[in-house]
Amino acid sequence: MPPCSQPDDHLGCLRCNLAGVTTTGDRLQAARVKIDLALDAVRADHGASPVLVAVVDEFAKKADKAAVSSDEHVAVIELEQAGDSAKAAAEADAGVSQAARDAVLDAHLAICVVKDKLDR
Repeated sequence: MPPCSQPDDHLGCLRCNLAGVTTTGDRLQAARVKIDLALDAVRADHGASPVLVAVVDEFAKKADKAAVSSDEHVAVIELEQAGDSAKAAAEADAGVSQAARDAVLDAHLAICVVKDKLDR
């Protein structure tokens, strides 16, 4: 049985993906994979607004910055804020495809998991 016990649940799937990840740096790297997928998805989506693409691009830039930050706590907080903006932009964009929206939501959830683990 996977760690989530609910493989159809997005959070559960993310928990499965991050089950063996133990450090904040490793979690940030795993979240970065989701963020890159989201950026690729919105860039390829002809229905996505330029604003959404820009906001997700900023999310990816914050992930780059977090990867080399000497203060993981501050980096995670900044990345979570960028993720919150990306999530809001994806939810508000009427033209974005469901697949691209879901990729952004998955990336947002990934950083939320990183922050949750940081706060423990």
